[in-house]
Amino acid sequence: MSDTAAVTMTFHPQPQPGQARPWAFPAPERGALPNGLTVLRCHRPGQQVVAVEVNLAAPLDAEPEGLDGVATIMARALSEGTDKRSAEEFAAELERCGATLDAHADHPGLRVSLEVPASRLHKALGLLAEALRAPAFADSEVDRLVRNRLDEIPHELANPQRRAAKELSRQLFPPTLRMSRPRQGTEETVARIDSAAVRAFYEAHVRPATATAVVVGDLTGIDLDDVLGETLGAWTGDCAEPLPVPPVTADDTGRVVIVDRPGAVQTQLLIGRIGPDRHERVWPAQVLGTYCLGGTLTSRLDKVLREEKGYTYGVRAFGQVLRSTADGKGASMLAISGSVDTPNTGPALDDLWKVLRTLAEGGLTDAERDVAVQNLVGVAPLKFETAAAVAGTLADQVEQELPDDYQARLYAQLAQTGTVEATSAVLAAFPVDRLVTVLVGDAAQIEEPVRALGIGEVTVVTN
Repeated sequence: MSDTAAVTMTFHPQPQPGQARPWAFPAPERGALPNGLTVLRCHRPGQQVVAVEVNLAAPLDAEPEGLDGVATIMARALSEGTDKRSAEEFAAELERCGATLDAHADHPGLRVSLEVPASRLHKALGLLAEALRAPAFADSEVDRLVRNRLDEIPHELANPQRRAAKELSRQLFPPTLRMSRPRQGTEETVARIDSAAVRAFYEAHVRPATATAVVVGDLTGIDLDDVLGETLGAWTGDCAEPLPVPPVTADDTGRVVIVDRPGAVQTQLLIGRIGPDRHERVWPAQVLGTYCLGGTLTSRLDKVLREEKGYTYGVRAFGQVLRSTADGKGASMLAISGSVDTPNTGPALDDLWKVLRTLAEGGLTDAERDVAVQNLVGVAPLKFETAAAVAGTLADQVEQELPDDYQARLYAQLAQTGTVEATSAVLAAFPVDRLVTVLVGDAAQIEEPVRALGIGEVTVVTN
């Protein structure tokens, strides 16, 4: 037999890409239960983990004076026992379902989130309904949650990013506005919270008539009407109008506040102001322009501050809705965030302002606009692969009083927004003379270089 053997190789044609399938953000079906609960449902074939989001109309503005944080404690206490089960029993039942249940409070209201395999949706919705209908709010559990929250606060204050965010809110908003104070309360206010305060807040604001449930996932073989009727449909409560909230006002006079951290080797930057919310026509252009400025590693800010100068690992510009209402009382936070090494704090801020001024002089390029559209619109199908991502966005729309097709229309608007529009919007969002700059760092090293920049009056705080 020969030591060598003939080898026959067959070459197949290189696979070719298929035809791109059209995609649009899924449209929900809207309805209501007899108890007044609004329901949005969205069938997503193949999504065997169903996501449920419940919006409760209990904004932070509704918290009683001196009890900031009671909404957070109430949200955390919803899953800590009911009239039928102790906290341990409730957690065990959730685990048997393979479900997770979370809740948090924010300025627009409370959000309760459930994820569960579709095969156990009925059981898990029953537990969710039980938590909403009859939470125990036991003294021992509420006291434990209060202690936990008090333990968290010092750690948050030690975190430069959290400390900067707290200071920016305090600087921007008047003291009378709830947004000026920490979302989850301070040591002083949280220490006052007890089970009676939690129950009073619950009874005043949590009811099906002002709530919305979003259900997203593969609903094949599930009679969702019956399931909802037997679970969330059994939740009852008085009818009531949502609490009116005050308009958002802010002082964005250009200035710098240094939160002194002696010995800090880095300075945390947070530069912000408030701007339009999603109800305003400029929002798509603002999203696009802000992304070009600082939304990714290839943005203008990163090219200068990270790639060219090496001041930072990354700087981001973003817009975050604070509270959005159809009557124009809402607002978004427009901000630039990042960290730089302490000796280069002054030079980094100087270059950041130069980026903004250069943008005003020359505008964005068509290439920047095209990359932003591709990153924001082109990858949207990947962003919404999970039921939880779709449910969260639909719940956001409910919370911000937006139409059900808002997200789908937003992507179309982003794709149609031109370079000139995006430039105009980002310049309006970040005017060089109307930005509040918060720096968490070593004041002894950074104060004088920052003063020399002339970007606003400089104040040092030590708490």
